This record gives sequence, structure tokens and C-alpha cells, in this order.
Amino acid sequence: MKRKTAVLGMLAAAALLLSYVESILPLTPGIPGVKLGLPNLIVVLCLYLYGWKEALLMNLARVLLSSFLFGNLYGMLYSLCGALFSFAAMGLSKRSQRFSMVGVSVLGGVFHNIGQLLAAIFVVQTIQIGYYLPWLLIAGCLAGIFNGICARTALNHLPADIEKK
Repeated sequence: MKRKTAVLGMLAAAALLLSYVESILPLTPGIPGVKLGLPNLIVVLCLYLYGWKEALLMNLARVLLSSFLFGNLYGMLYSLCGALFSFAAMGLSKRSQRFSMVGVSVLGGVFHNIGQLLAAIFVVQTIQIGYYLPWLLIAGCLAGIFNGICARTALNHLPADIEKK
């Protein structure tokens, strides 16, 4: 139990570090809000290592801490909506056992962007920003592929004594 707690703490710290790295990266391909979603690879890894409860708690802790440290109230709203939509899609798709780890990550990337877009529609009170959806879906797929491959590679290289679900 102590080892599991320590590993979860390290995963949360890694996700927080990746949130910071992502916040300082000048990656904006002309579409507001598009990022690599680097912390998501840690969420996917945690989901496969320990299951949905631990991954959800770690993800929520990461969102709250990164919002307080590197963001603002609106950023927290967008991150939380994206994280919850993403996590629901990843948890259900993993549970169905019909998707690979990369497929689960792709769904996470897509639904993260959908969640954030819905939050933006709510905040600005206009549906017109929904025109970004096709670009956000493409970006979510690409980020999901990248993060899924990274998470799968990390999982395959973890020491054998790390608990794997």
C-alpha cells in the first residue's frame, strides 16, 4: 500500500510537471486552446496501472493544483470540463476492452476538446465557437495518438515490481 501511494504521488507530480511544461510551450497552431495534452499520458498510464478510481483522483488533483499554480479561474473551468469528459470516455472505452491503449488515449484527447468547447460555449454564451470543433477533433486525435504511444511505451518499460492492474 505504501508503495502504491508513493507511485501515485510520483505520477501526480509527473502530471503536474508536464502541465507546467505545456503551459510554457509556445505551441499554438492558430487554433485557440490546442495543446499536446501531455499530462494526459500520465492519466492513461495511471488508468492502466491502478484503475479508474486512482486515475480519477490523480487527474483531479493535477487539474486543481496546476490551475492554482499556473492558471486562473477560467482555465480551471476549461481544464476541469476537459478532464472530466476525457476521463469518462477513457474509463468507459478501457472498460469495454475494445480499444488499445492508444485508442483509449485518442478518445481521451477528442473528448477533452469537446468538454472544453462546451465550457467555452457556456462561458461566452454563443454556439458560434462550435465551428472550431472539426479542428479540435483533429488535434485531439493527433495528441491522443502521441500520448497513447508514449504511455504504452512507458508502461512496457516500467519495472516488474510496479503494481499493474
